[in-house]
Amino acid sequence: MFRPKFISFDCYGTMINFIMGPTAREIFADRVDPSEMEPFLASFRAYRLDEVLGAWKPFHDVVANSIERTCRKHGVIFEAKDAQALYDAVPTWQPHPDVPGPLSRIADHYPLVILSNSMVDLIPYSARNIGVPFHAVLTAEEAGAYKPLMRPFEYMFDRLGCSPEVMMHVSSSPRYDLMTAHDLGFGAKVFVDRGHEPPTEHYGLTRIRDFNDLPALLGL
Repeated sequence: MFRPKFISFDCYGTMINFIMGPTAREIFADRVDPSEMEPFLASFRAYRLDEVLGAWKPFHDVVANSIERTCRKHGVIFEAKDAQALYDAVPTWQPHPDVPGPLSRIADHYPLVILSNSMVDLIPYSARNIGVPFHAVLTAEEAGAYKPLMRPFEYMFDRLGCSPEVMMHVSSSPRYDLMTAHDLGFGAKVFVDRGHEPPTEHYGLTRIRDFNDLPALLGL
């Protein structure tokens, strides 16, 4: 059984219920026809990924650019307050119900790390909402790059003073996290299948249904 020196976690989607899509659905309910809402939200999701692959920019700009591009594509009126409302919602989001209990058990035995595509003004709210002590909380802002680029992971290795071979990374996103974790050679990679990305058996992933399955992987 692999016993990691550190366990790193994606935050939004994996631990925090990432409701950017549902929030946008509410904001644009008066401007997007119900029959067009799913394609609209799919575009918003795709543009967010595209935005983080370029030069680093504040997450507010990632959100603003993504939703503006989405509106342009779908012929919807965009207002700056739409992006601000989406950004301001992030600190209010709560953890998935399965997260706090199992994570508290693990925290008694392993140092836990958040590696998030977030900002230093946002992540303290989310970490506090999770309610579990973390050894380190690291953001894309500090790294100067967003996942799935390698630089945030390399920043984490430097901060922790360790190599990926002794770490486990846990995420609900193969695209943003686990493919890169595979390429970097993490000792273990755990895919929390929350249904927002297609499951995959590739990249040496251990697939679990939720955090209730995680302690057993660690001998707890």
